[in-house]
Amino acid sequence: MRVSIIHMTKSRKKTSDSILSPFDKGSYEPAYSQIANILKQHIRTGVFRPGDQLPAESELCRQYQVSPMTVRRAINMLVDQQVATAIRGSGTYVNKPEIGAANFHLQELQDFFSGSDISIKLLNVNIVKANEKIAAMLNTTVGEKTIHIRRLLKKELQPAFYHCEYLIYDPKLPTVETEMEMTSLRELFEGSGSNMIKRGAIVIKAALLTDEEAAILKVKTPMAAFYLEHTFYDFNDAPISWGYFVCPGDRLNFKTDVGIV
Repeated sequence: MRVSIIHMTKSRKKTSDSILSPFDKGSYEPAYSQIANILKQHIRTGVFRPGDQLPAESELCRQYQVSPMTVRRAINMLVDQQVATAIRGSGTYVNKPEIGAANFHLQELQDFFSGSDISIKLLNVNIVKANEKIAAMLNTTVGEKTIHIRRLLKKELQPAFYHCEYLIYDPKLPTVETEMEMTSLRELFEGSGSNMIKRGAIVIKAALLTDEEAAILKVKTPMAAFYLEHTFYDFNDAPISWGYFVCPGDRLNFKTDVGIV
């Protein structure tokens, strides 16, 4: 873990008596969680700033009439969330916000796939031989049979995403059944998921739409787009599906928060 506290010759150290909020002893929320959230709230509002030393364990025990173990669990929560750093023999210090540690969530995609106004049009399903790219992504050999699926996802009857996907061909499964099993991204976002899928990896790229993609999505070229390349793995960690979603750049945004939220 990267330590990102601000080093000062003298850090600001405040006692807990006059600044910490009380906690609810009758609450169902554990005491350690309440204490951690109280400290986070004071960090969020600037009572404790980056580089400041948090109240000592003994102070927190006295303030809240709890055991040292409870206080340690509260501090460990802050350390695990990278809100603070504990230094043995010195104390616990507030971390500064770290831009490099920001995580971008796909909430907008989740909202899209869980919407009631979404429809999926199956453009075509073919059995094709894997070229070098497909073979590499599916960990198979060049020339092996794969199922190629193309879909158009619409929102309020307007084109939103173009989806191209390649699946490992399994002669024991009918093509249509396999196609239904592998509408993976929507299922995973909705929390149902395929019972064949253990995990997935998503890579986001930016590029210009091809003429074919622009025609399908009914936009003019040149047009920048997001390519959400996905690979899904079975419970043996073998790839069973590879493909990508294409979305015009003006239809998708990515947002994150930095610091204590």
